[in-house]
Amino acid sequence: MTTLRLHNTKTRKKEVFEPIDPGNVRMYVCGPTVYDRAHLGNARPVVVFDVLYRLLKHLYGPGHVTYVRNITDVEDKIIDRARERGIAIDELTRTTTKWFHQDMAALGVDYAQDPGFKEPKATEHIGGMIAMIEDLIARGHAYAAEGHVLFRVRSYADYGQLSGRSVDDMIAGARVEVAPYKEDPMDFVLWKPSSDDQPGWESPWGRGRPGWHIECSAMSLALLGESFDIHGGGIDLQFPHHENEIAQSCCAHPKGDFARYWLHNEMLQVEGKKMSKSLGNFFTVRDLLDQGVPGEVIRFVFLSTHYRKPMDWTEAKAAGARRTLRKWYEQAASASGGEVDEAIVTALSNDLNTHEAIAVLHDLSGQGDAEGLAASLRFLGLLGDSVPAWATESPVDQGTTALIESLLAARAEARKARDFQRADALRDGIAAAGVIVMDSAEGSSWDLGPDFDLAKLEALN
Repeated sequence: MTTLRLHNTKTRKKEVFEPIDPGNVRMYVCGPTVYDRAHLGNARPVVVFDVLYRLLKHLYGPGHVTYVRNITDVEDKIIDRARERGIAIDELTRTTTKWFHQDMAALGVDYAQDPGFKEPKATEHIGGMIAMIEDLIARGHAYAAEGHVLFRVRSYADYGQLSGRSVDDMIAGARVEVAPYKEDPMDFVLWKPSSDDQPGWESPWGRGRPGWHIECSAMSLALLGESFDIHGGGIDLQFPHHENEIAQSCCAHPKGDFARYWLHNEMLQVEGKKMSKSLGNFFTVRDLLDQGVPGEVIRFVFLSTHYRKPMDWTEAKAAGARRTLRKWYEQAASASGGEVDEAIVTALSNDLNTHEAIAVLHDLSGQGDAEGLAASLRFLGLLGDSVPAWATESPVDQGTTALIESLLAARAEARKARDFQRADALRDGIAAAGVIVMDSAEGSSWDLGPDFDLAKLEALN
């Protein structure tokens, strides 16, 4: 069997992966809080850990891997959004969960028929959360105060190991909720009281609802046990969410290991900048799909960057991915069988090096290995049972192709003649017409963006 090596955030080094039980490899990944559409950054960990799940099933067998990704369906953001929209909370969570499944399926992540995948909802595990909180109180790690229950952070000596910070440093640098009922500013909520218009459950501390962190600890315990192999999520969850999960779980079950390997994907940028509504570069997966960007293209762009590096979403990358996939699909369409290329498995077994795996696909394409290319594309989630319809449609007629090529040639001639004003005008005009140009040392390539306007292009000629 190929040796799998993963970078363990907790030890800060790449380690050989050795499952607790090779016959039952277990992974937990923090899932969505279902109050709105998933934005592009939300989708990155979904794709990253889908690749890891595919790899684990390949290495250990599909019947020997359990993957749990939860749904957070009780949380203050959900309560606030339901109130804003004037609808019931369960209607909001039911609708947004459906949206999430649809959007992720478009990216090649669909577990509807996968018995190894489990998707617990927080509201289905309230009893387990209350039991864990009671246990933490009994062990002296938590205390009740004014209808709340809080975790006593300083009772867990190893708090901060995952993020590499001391408790005092965290207090100095973190935004912590100051409340009179807290023994220590770092103590965090396990249970909070609910008003009559908020969702709540009866508990020994009155009617209330769980804090966010205890939800994942209870769900992972119920489905994977006190010790399991891998816990994943975005780097933004490392502190405080994952740090708090470790503290709760290890204090409630000191004989267990909780998660042995921790994997975190880096954040996403758009055109070199942090995605934010204030910058006008915030968009959801559905926004891109509705603009005509295929799910396979989004997934390809994600896989082109190693998961532990910041990923930059650009129109040029999307256009390049579309052209590359169209070419590969044309080659793979003739394949009747084939097996995933071992070099793909080797690349992914080196800490999920998807960038290297993409390079292998380029090699398979160049070698004309249609069977290996098709099987490897399917393994990476870039090809389903058939070539997607968008890839079989001619992206542009011959006349438009000739026009674009002539304009690019004219731009190249202007640059060669140092007529930069003309070159810049052509560049800006081509871009305004919705043609995405990618310049490289080998020359220029192009593709049509979702806002392509033939009339604007013809006006440049």
